[in-house]
Amino acid sequence: MKKKFGKRVKNVPGMMQLNCDIRKTRQESYLFANQKFDVTELMKYLESRKKKGDHITFFQAFLAALGKTFYNRPVLNRFVKNRRIYEHNDVSFAFVAKVAFDDKAEEMMIQCKIEPDDNIDSISKKVSAKVNKIRDDAKKVEKKGANSAMDILSKLPNIVRIPIVGFFKWMDKIGYLPDFLADDNIYYSSLILSNLGSFHFGAIHHNINEFGISSGLATIGEVRDEEIIVNGKKQIRKLVEFGANFDERASDGFYLIKSLNLLQYILSNPKLLEGPANEKIEIK
Repeated sequence: MKKKFGKRVKNVPGMMQLNCDIRKTRQESYLFANQKFDVTELMKYLESRKKKGDHITFFQAFLAALGKTFYNRPVLNRFVKNRRIYEHNDVSFAFVAKVAFDDKAEEMMIQCKIEPDDNIDSISKKVSAKVNKIRDDAKKVEKKGANSAMDILSKLPNIVRIPIVGFFKWMDKIGYLPDFLADDNIYYSSLILSNLGSFHFGAIHHNINEFGISSGLATIGEVRDEEIIVNGKKQIRKLVEFGANFDERASDGFYLIKSLNLLQYILSNPKLLEGPANEKIEIK
């Protein structure tokens, strides 16, 4: 595995290593998670920021909350390759964005790296800059990295394309995929995200690809008003559905549950998002 992508985790517990030997693929290691997060306080926070002239979207804020979660729960940032466990060299989230809201509109892959000192404001600017770059003028946008490579490969005849793709899959397997294919490649991130809320849809479960080094794929649904019981009383709260699929060989279910609890805590205390991503958070 190229050091650029991750470093090997040493002294792995016996059970975790055996899991990598017994369950060789991500397809055999699905760990599904489905959670409804209470984002009432986060929505209030975003509304207050909007009144001050700060237009931060729900997706950008959720991304910032995930960044803090990954820095506080570093085992989430691991992946398995060739029965060995590695840790990503950085925290990065990836998603696919359409150049326009149209069924026939082209889709492009976007990676967003979360630096240790990033906060909700810097993350919001990063995401906006990347998305705007491909939407401002779809005809003139200069494709780079994996986005450009896909266009070139897709135009080749089967007899040429299939062996080339097979070669790149082999390069990925041994951990030496060329940089031009890894750059902006959603499968070379800490977590792949899909924002289904923008389509007024709920969260779904999606399989993880064997290609790449992403150990998880999550979908975020639409924020909806729902009636729930709080301290014995009915309340209307804003909830969002979160559906995730993780590779259990990299992090087990108990660790994931505690991580999701931390994510809920951050969403309920949105002022925390103004601090650096690597700020240590202790749940009371």
